Amino acid sequence: MSDPSHNAGSAERSLGQLVASATAEMSALVHDEIALAKAELRQDVKRGAIGGLAISTAGVLALFSLPVLSFAAAYGIHNLGLGLAWSFLIVGGAFLVLAALLGVLAIAKFKKVKPPEKSIASAKQTAAALQGVKPHPRPATVRDAVTETSPSVARSSA
Repeated sequence: MSDPSHNAGSAERSLGQLVASATAEMSALVHDEIALAKAELRQDVKRGAIGGLAISTAGVLALFSLPVLSFAAAYGIHNLGLGLAWSFLIVGGAFLVLAALLGVLAIAKFKKVKPPEKSIASAKQTAAALQGVKPHPRPATVRDAVTETSPSVARSSA
């Protein structure tokens, strides 16, 4: 048979290796979950950016082009024989319809933005798996830790 003290030393090394391996795997798992969340968020940010660009374009069109094009179109309609007030009303309504269409497009894009569902599910699975893990036992107080180590200190100095 082999020496019992040799087996105890190898058991301690294998336990340490197991703890190191578990720590490394936990770290890798957390890093992978963060990478998954980043990838999902990038997609949602892209969708949000397209929606934001559409709503910004709608605002810019409504704000800057409305006065100039309104006057030009209203006077053009007025030259066709319609009253000036009706001409301005028709042009203003057309710009509002255009702005509404762009607003609907923006809302459709914003509705496609979702929370990172895969990351949330993965984090919940990890949390569920870790609930059964017991933490390493530690002394309850500093005084308990001192009393546990005091005899070894006293023996070494004696």
